[in-house]
Amino acid sequence: MSEAHVAPRDVAAGDLDRTLTAIAEGLSAGRLVPYLGPGVFADAAVQPPMPVTPEQIAFELHKRAPAPGRIRTNMWSVAQFIEQRRHRKTLIAMMTEIFKTPTPPTPLHQKLAALPLPLIVDVWYDGAMRNALAGRTDWLEIQGITRALEISDVWYRTYDPSGAVAAADAAHAARTILYKPHGSVAPAQNYLVADSDYVEVVTEIDIQTPIPDCVKLIRESRGFVFVGCRFNDQMLRTYARQIIKRSRGPHYVLVENEPLTRNEEKFFDEIGASVVRADAQALAAQL
Repeated sequence: MSEAHVAPRDVAAGDLDRTLTAIAEGLSAGRLVPYLGPGVFADAAVQPPMPVTPEQIAFELHKRAPAPGRIRTNMWSVAQFIEQRRHRKTLIAMMTEIFKTPTPPTPLHQKLAALPLPLIVDVWYDGAMRNALAGRTDWLEIQGITRALEISDVWYRTYDPSGAVAAADAAHAARTILYKPHGSVAPAQNYLVADSDYVEVVTEIDIQTPIPDCVKLIRESRGFVFVGCRFNDQMLRTYARQIIKRSRGPHYVLVENEPLTRNEEKFFDEIGASVVRADAQALAAQL
């Protein structure tokens, strides 16, 4: 008999302010790692000039290269269709066009950039967090890269604040690591977006090969705060599960008063995350 599904624990409304304060204190002290998704832009004063869901990216790609109806709402499948029919360089050019307008940082990005955070995980393709960190020189960015264009055994690449490629071992001396596991438009147009980009990654990620060593080290004594993230797709859950693997906790998930899918509930329960009914702006106000 299979185990009964247990919904994750929602923080009680009466404990919301206290929990947000505890999260803010944990971030300020470097005990918690922010894990940012595109939902951080949901309540931004100025709406971002880019898609903020995988479905919206699928729509934008489909406008540029019409895909079959059965896949046209699936970002990974539409991207794969374009790569196969129009070449990888065409897919990169389309993604770069979609994300070409610089995205201004939100108040949360700006508050996080001012903190001595050892690690920031950002899973969207925009450059807002990089832009927020621009006034500092003590950070490095690590991006996941596609294996489609690589002949060497490389899973990620390191960049300094100017956008130049840096040595991988330089990350250990950085005060803050910005980790973009799916790549980014800036500084070098790296995108893990097509099904083929994930074939080897998913094969290797369970043994942690694609995860940078510095990320593995930093997470050991810390918990994660998911902000602006939804986990409807198995790929997104797989990545999150492996990025936080062997971390100490506690973990929190900030979501507004929207219903969670059953898969999300199971995932949050599995990782022991407390569900906090608040948005990115509420957290920013506490920092």
